[in-house]
Amino acid sequence: MATPASAAGPRKTSRHRGEGQWALGHREPLNANEQFKKDDDGLNVRARIENVYAHRGFDSIDSNDLRGRMRWWGLYTQRKPGIDGGKTGVLEPHELDDEYFMMRVRIDGGQLNLAQLRAVAEVSERYARGTADITDRQNVQYHWIRIEDVPAIWNILEGVGLSTAEACGDCPRVVIGSPVAGIAEDEIIDGTWAVEEINRRYIGSHEFSNLPRKFKTAISGSPLLDVVHEINDVSFVGVVHPEHGPGFDVWVGGGLSTNPKLAQRLGTWVPLDEVPEVWAGVIGIFRDYGYRRLRNRARLKFLVADWGAEKFRQILEDEYLKRKLTDGPAPAEPASAWRDHVGVHRQNDGNFYVGFAPRVGRVDGATLGKIADLAEAHGSDRVRTTVEQKMLILDVAEDKVTSLVEGLEALGLRVNPSPFRRGTMACTGIEFCKLAIVDTKGRGQTLIEELEQRLPDFDQPLTININGCPNACARIQVGDIGLKGQLVLDDEGNQVEGYQVHLGGSLGFDAGFGRKVRGLKVTAAGLPDYVERVVRRFDEQRTDGERFAQWAARASEADLS
Repeated sequence: MATPASAAGPRKTSRHRGEGQWALGHREPLNANEQFKKDDDGLNVRARIENVYAHRGFDSIDSNDLRGRMRWWGLYTQRKPGIDGGKTGVLEPHELDDEYFMMRVRIDGGQLNLAQLRAVAEVSERYARGTADITDRQNVQYHWIRIEDVPAIWNILEGVGLSTAEACGDCPRVVIGSPVAGIAEDEIIDGTWAVEEINRRYIGSHEFSNLPRKFKTAISGSPLLDVVHEINDVSFVGVVHPEHGPGFDVWVGGGLSTNPKLAQRLGTWVPLDEVPEVWAGVIGIFRDYGYRRLRNRARLKFLVADWGAEKFRQILEDEYLKRKLTDGPAPAEPASAWRDHVGVHRQNDGNFYVGFAPRVGRVDGATLGKIADLAEAHGSDRVRTTVEQKMLILDVAEDKVTSLVEGLEALGLRVNPSPFRRGTMACTGIEFCKLAIVDTKGRGQTLIEELEQRLPDFDQPLTININGCPNACARIQVGDIGLKGQLVLDDEGNQVEGYQVHLGGSLGFDAGFGRKVRGLKVTAAGLPDYVERVVRRFDEQRTDGERFAQWAARASEADLS
């Protein structure tokens, strides 16, 4: 059944000397990652890429740059083709490395103008073999990038105001934001200024470029709670204070991976103009008090779990802000189970925005170029990405909506998608990721097609999250049906690709983690049959208005198997 967020008080713990907390004077590096960060800041690798590696080639790259610092500029080596999932945890890193890179482009707030979208498409076509995936953090990811081409790619992207700076690494990652910020009719407050100001002040700065681990931020003033605030390191969620008006409720310490935790409210109300300052205080705590000894316990969620929200707020106020914060209300539950903005919706200025669904975030440069052309032909210069691997075109006049919808549908981009296309997301998977064990993108696309054929009349909200390994980049613990990739045995005893199943996870409504049925694993080949079976049982047994997560919490193990 769904497990509620950990809202209990701090756990009693004995943090021994040597945990690596800078604020306590423990600055001696305790692992190889901390050592290479001490040796040279990750941001400094850009000069070596431009002046050395791009000229001398892949074999000239220092190992600590290759598997460490280059992440600070959005670069990971991708998986060498032909290595099966059974070898993922066995081979050494250099044996998994291909001589090509994944490159991640920051799309802060999911905001793109058409010049930027066309630049993204150009890089995809010229340098990335057409690849361009929309991620569940609003970014774009390329594959097949050669080190020799990286400076030219930066030149194209930065020429239109885009960047790969701190897109990966132990630093502040992309700031995700509501894709309908500033235009939604029901918006509580527009957080765009805060997203932009945090970028202007802090991204690319050495002040926060050496953190214990990654740091994820979300800012949204939408009542749909459209930035998965429960699983970010810090989130600012739009609320209305009874005395002070619109502002933000602050959440800290969320994160998934192999030890998932939902964020905790600090109980504060923060006005828009104070968001960057409070953000800097929270990330400052992480930099100074975060645990640097063990990588698997270095995320902010572990510090928050140990301290509790009350102590975290006290340290924030006393040591970083030097003032007290105002108490404030919690956000209300969203009015809809769908928080992706797919479909046709009226804006606050009388125009419309049109949200559409690629399959599991997989697009390509040619398609992105066609999206830009369609948007321009219909009077728009603004496109958005979402945290559900979807896209939006803004500012469409009412008399042009039908034509735009027809143009998108002709590209295979559904404005009125089935619940399966709308609700299925997938991580990169074994095709390119060195951590993956199984395929995800291809399998997700096939699963959507199968379910659309088998269950054409199913119309309930449903999320299916497919992950290639235990690290939960596709948020398996909080999907209605979460699929964690692993090798399993088929009926004949052969080891094949498959998934451990999580059922009934949720964000927004009764946020919590899905349940696991003892021994429930499914082979990749059997996945469509399994999902069809469970969805049919839900549709047959659900009460009026009952969501999948609610049904899964009460269903028998037999009905979930």
